[in-house]
Amino acid sequence: MSKPGVLHGTVQAYAWGSREALPRIMGVAPTGEPQAELWLGAHPRGPSVLRRGGADRCLDEVIAADPVGELGAETARLFRGELPFLLKILAVELPLSLQVHPSRQQARAGFDAEDERGVPIDAGHRSYRDRNHKPELICALEPFTAFCGFRPPSTAAELFESLEIPDLAPAMGFLRKGQVKRALQWLLERSPSAGAEIAEKVVEACAKPGPFPNERRWAVRIGRQHPGDAGVAIALMLNLVELSPGQALFLGAGNLHVYLHGVAMEIMANSDNVLRGGLTVKHVDVPALLDVVDCTAGEVPVSAPDGPFFAFRPPVPDFCLTRIEVADSVRLHPTGPEIVLCASGRVSAAGFEITGGQAVWLPAGVGEYRIFGAGLVFRAQTNLSG
Repeated sequence: MSKPGVLHGTVQAYAWGSREALPRIMGVAPTGEPQAELWLGAHPRGPSVLRRGGADRCLDEVIAADPVGELGAETARLFRGELPFLLKILAVELPLSLQVHPSRQQARAGFDAEDERGVPIDAGHRSYRDRNHKPELICALEPFTAFCGFRPPSTAAELFESLEIPDLAPAMGFLRKGQVKRALQWLLERSPSAGAEIAEKVVEACAKPGPFPNERRWAVRIGRQHPGDAGVAIALMLNLVELSPGQALFLGAGNLHVYLHGVAMEIMANSDNVLRGGLTVKHVDVPALLDVVDCTAGEVPVSAPDGPFFAFRPPVPDFCLTRIEVADSVRLHPTGPEIVLCASGRVSAAGFEITGGQAVWLPAGVGEYRIFGAGLVFRAQTNLSG
């Protein structure tokens, strides 16, 4: 039977990352460079290193060598021998791109279509990197802010109207009729010069006092980071969500969002499919985004723990995330592969001592184990029966 081991994550140094948040959590000196994400999992772009029995191997290689032994028969069968989730700590200093993720069916179709056109898998202009969906769940470690999902069209129209920008009249007209997707499409399909003019006027208007002060403040910050990008107007069509530590947000397929600032745990399906609509120097694929985006409007449901042990169970089989405030000892009964990560404090998990940013890999079949000590721990699992 496979045994547990200490898992060492991979830091991704994206430009939007914080220079101090991840080093502070991990108890190491800052490098002076942005450090955006700590990855814990088996994604080929950044597999974690598993130390087991004094030897180090990448987790994706360990799983590939014995998928049933590491994942269990059910998980190995359902997810084709791959760990279905990726756990991250996000440290967002600058707003990310305006983006959306596809469903599994959309990902398969998009991936195959780009393959048929001969688009190299690592090409900068490729939209689909794999055939998997990429639902996400965010749980705040520190205050975390995002634009996420479309606000009611009447509210979006009211916000646009408060800016007093005649150029936005067509978008406002669509919104007043409840035609969210047509308003989105109109903004996405502006010519570069027309889009830049709208963006400039939105930033100028938002810099003035008025209704929706928090949205205005973020629009100014986004617009100055990405001058001339009409995505700043699209962001204002989305709900502004402010998570307190412990609160969580699930983003399913098609949810248009922009992460703005903060530190959070994130768990997602093991995919790299991101369709961008703006606010980025990376590839923007407007037709693909419009094919995938879900323009259903309404408030964003936020989950909050009701005790020191709380499981966030999203409506997907790939993952669930349990937040555990360890004050003494917790006894756990795994049903499949798990990653246990210490976000703060110091704990012992399955016999391994870990502190901030450190984790333990527990393969399927380990049986009951304990976490004891004092700290905040996150337990990543599949979301299958049991």
